[in-house]
Amino acid sequence: MNNKNKGLIATIATVVLCGCPGLFMCFMGAMYTGISFMPGADIDINGSSDPASATALGVTLLCVSIVFIVIPIVVGFFTMRKKPEGSVEEVPPPPAA
Repeated sequence: MNNKNKGLIATIATVVLCGCPGLFMCFMGAMYTGISFMPGADIDINGSSDPASATALGVTLLCVSIVFIVIPIVVGFFTMRKKPEGSVEEVPPPPAA
């Protein structure tokens, strides 16, 4: 298995394990933040009906989701890019004594 295949597998794994939950958290965070501004909304965040708790949860989920969405992008960039010609990939073994 060459490095391109390993990079592709790593990228797909991070998309499934980080990207998809990150998108879900982004949508949920936007929903919680939007609901906190609706008058008369039935808010129940861990037993609290305060709109500030929904806003805090929504903003927190949005921030964490950005990190989760960026992880597959970074993994894909670093695993799939072409390495420069002058890069050292393997160090030759030391000469025998």
